[in-house]
Amino acid sequence: MTDDRFSHPTYLIRRKVLKLFGGAFHVYDPGGGLCFYSKMKAFKLREDIRLYTGEDMQEEVLLIQALQIIDFSAAYTVIDSGTGQKVGTLKRRGWKSLFRDEWVIMDAQDGEIGAIREENIVLALIRRFLTNLVPQKFEATVGGARVCRYRQNFNPFVLKLTADFTPDAQGVYDRRLGLAAGILLAAIEGRQN
Repeated sequence: MTDDRFSHPTYLIRRKVLKLFGGAFHVYDPGGGLCFYSKMKAFKLREDIRLYTGEDMQEEVLLIQALQIIDFSAAYTVIDSGTGQKVGTLKRRGWKSLFRDEWVIMDAQDGEIGAIREENIVLALIRRFLTNLVPQKFEATVGGARVCRYRQNFNPFVLKLTADFTPDAQGVYDRRLGLAAGILLAAIEGRQN
């Protein structure tokens, strides 16, 4: 992983406003510069999300692909487009996610290495049953240590998600997998609100 775009401590993922079909996401570095662009095609039975270096979509850097067509506990393989190698897998825990969203982080050999969990179950329940105006906050852990925090910024019209990798002082959470998780949280969890 030599691409400097994957070395920032924080990123802002923003879902494009007024996009009726499919989804478009911009990923910004801490200085506000565009790092990545992602566009999801509408009406696909199997999710296929690609991350590019810019809106021109000339250079693909990551592929996030659902393993099943439709699944309550969907798993998404993350592939480095430059090398064709699998980075890891992110799997949604279906039944556990009924009350509080939870994901499993797996390495390239499909071994479980960590989890992403919604931080506050009370706020999760309020958001599910009373109002969707409560922003989501997630904590990612690898080997029991916190490595990233994903936080939605409150805005009823534009979905913005901050991915903060500063807790990962040892660099154990592959940023490619971490950004793929951020895109999935904005795309999948964001759709439920």
